[in-house]
Amino acid sequence: MKKVVTAIATAILAGTAPASAAIEGCPDSIVIGTEGAYPPFNYIDEQGELAGFDIDIANALCDEIGADCSFETQSWAGIIPGLNAKKYDAIIASMSITKERAQKVDFTNKYYQTPARFIAPEDMNVEISKDGLSGMTIGVQAATVSANFVSDNYGDIADIKTYDTQEAATLDLVSGRVDVVFADALKLKTGFLASDEGSGYEFKGPAFSDPKWFGEGIGIAVRKGEDNLKRCFNAAIANIREDGTYDEISQAHFGMNIYGD
Repeated sequence: MKKVVTAIATAILAGTAPASAAIEGCPDSIVIGTEGAYPPFNYIDEQGELAGFDIDIANALCDEIGADCSFETQSWAGIIPGLNAKKYDAIIASMSITKERAQKVDFTNKYYQTPARFIAPEDMNVEISKDGLSGMTIGVQAATVSANFVSDNYGDIADIKTYDTQEAATLDLVSGRVDVVFADALKLKTGFLASDEGSGYEFKGPAFSDPKWFGEGIGIAVRKGEDNLKRCFNAAIANIREDGTYDEISQAHFGMNIYGD
């Protein structure tokens, strides 16, 4: 698949200062794996092209590195196995940096950080606690930090229903097959809750970000031992934050900078 340059990325990169020299010692081509089913971070748009925050950040990082980057889509459940099978060189797909995943892959520094929250119908009076969720059905995307969190904290008192995609979970919320859904708060806010079908739903309870489950933010995964590629991405992340490119991309997608503290 050829390099994807979205309209947002094109506008931002066209308005920046002349590109800096490529980071020394980095590869001149990189294949990036992404899910392509996690809007607004990575998804297939109406023209059949990859789009989203992850894709625009990936393109900005590749420009900073001086690499020609291409993309491969992969289902979430198989995205780490695909990396280790050398289908692609790195994963840029809103993947949380966790100790469990770090046993299988290496991570760069984070490139954003957001909490997770529950959503439910506006007219549902529910307390987010073991007593409040007892007997309910919780929808969550499988093989995610959110799934681990609800399983560990509520698996003994609630029915945990997992889905291949986040959109499938919210569809079952609308249809009444689950009582509440748990996911990344920013994704829910800018996606489902901002849509017509999400107009009757709202956040319930507090935001959750305990590193025990949610790690140290969202990073880029590379194969174990790919220290040079990790170095190149880390340098590029620092550079686009310093020159304002990161902020422009984040503001364009979300109206705020989502890098976190």
